[in-house]
Amino acid sequence: MNAWHAFAIALALAIKLPFGLTPAAIKTIMTPLKGHPAAMPAGTVPFEGCVPAMGYHYARPQDVPFGPFYGYYHGKAVFTEVMIEKKEFERGRNWNELLKPLPGYAIDHIDIWFEPFGHPGYRIPHYDVHAWYVPHNVHMKFCGNVSGKRPPYL
Repeated sequence: MNAWHAFAIALALAIKLPFGLTPAAIKTIMTPLKGHPAAMPAGTVPFEGCVPAMGYHYARPQDVPFGPFYGYYHGKAVFTEVMIEKKEFERGRNWNELLKPLPGYAIDHIDIWFEPFGHPGYRIPHYDVHAWYVPHNVHMKFCGNVSGKRPPYL
């Protein structure tokens, strides 16, 4: 664990955490995988550790914060994601051919999650739009999320 991880965990212990968020979950979310999974596109880098109900996030630095981001879990690519600013939806902006699966994968379903306060990496109100390659009941249990429900702190 590096100094940043230790500081984040100490800070989490010193403040009131959102319901369900524990120091162990913070450590999991903040610890990216070592190496570059073969399933992730060339040029992508890790942006987070294992996020409950989602998995690991990878993106090309020049594509952040909009995306696409790519998800990875247990040896496989699991999603393509974009994060669309709330104001862009309100302006009526259009996007075409946005969420394409990685080669060799097919989209199973799409989840759209509103983030009214943003989250680390994109702190403004926005929508996380995930095109999942796995069934909903499968990814909802990623990263130790035993409830199978969206954690309230996401």
